[in-house]
Amino acid sequence: MGIDMHGLNFLNYARKYQIFGETVTIGRQGIHVIEPLIRKMFATNLDYKNQKYCEKLLIENYGSKTVDSIDNSDFEKASIIHDMNQPLPENLLNKYDTVIDSGCLEHIYNTSQALKNCSLLCKPGGQILHILPANNFCGHGFWQFSPELFFSLYSPENGYENTEVFLAELSNTKKWYQVKMPGNGNRVNIISPNETYVLTRTVLKNANFLHNSVQQSDYVYEWNRNILRDTETRSERIGIFKTIKNFVYMYRLLSPVYHSYKRFWFISKNKLNRRNPNLIEIHLRSNF
Repeated sequence: MGIDMHGLNFLNYARKYQIFGETVTIGRQGIHVIEPLIRKMFATNLDYKNQKYCEKLLIENYGSKTVDSIDNSDFEKASIIHDMNQPLPENLLNKYDTVIDSGCLEHIYNTSQALKNCSLLCKPGGQILHILPANNFCGHGFWQFSPELFFSLYSPENGYENTEVFLAELSNTKKWYQVKMPGNGNRVNIISPNETYVLTRTVLKNANFLHNSVQQSDYVYEWNRNILRDTETRSERIGIFKTIKNFVYMYRLLSPVYHSYKRFWFISKNKLNRRNPNLIEIHLRSNF
């Protein structure tokens, strides 16, 4: 758990919209950026050499009034000891203007409760920030997170607004990709060669949020279509394949070619780059 260069850039991005106010971090967040870079970023002479954790950084540069941290253990001296697998106590509800999850939820088994807890911690009008593993972090924690989750969870219907989702390769701190919201039954598939973060910012509209309606958008699209028309279309497709299968030699010859082509087309269309139609490339130096 900690704040690296992508984390700092994302905090800078969130600060453009609102100061952090009463702040809580999920897990006590260490600083994983060398001090000269921090001082250069904030054009400051303040000393961060002996700052292992983020509290001073948030108060001096992001408008945090106070910074609490929640952890299951006191091994890093978190200010609040609580297991995020479990519901929050009453005294923590709607208490914070900014909730920061910089690499913690992937280590929590009960992710649905942990995500609900993040919203319960937040005041109406407050912001929730996630910096989590998306691709190629297998073994780092229990989970890796898809942009689709955050678009579906943090929807206007569920009580959120201004939800934005980005992807960032760990090795490239100068570039992000903003993810377009899935629609019209199309999935946002992303294939990245390196470790990749998903970064999410959302604003909690009011305390009466919902987590009851979280469904993958392309399935919802299919469920809402004309079932009879859809069934006929699938039947026609199946009929074509059955016809090919009747010619056993032709099927054996064409099937590997067809599946190789589909695989090549899928990979080339869905790579983490500016040619992916679901992504908008952002150069951080010019934007933040």
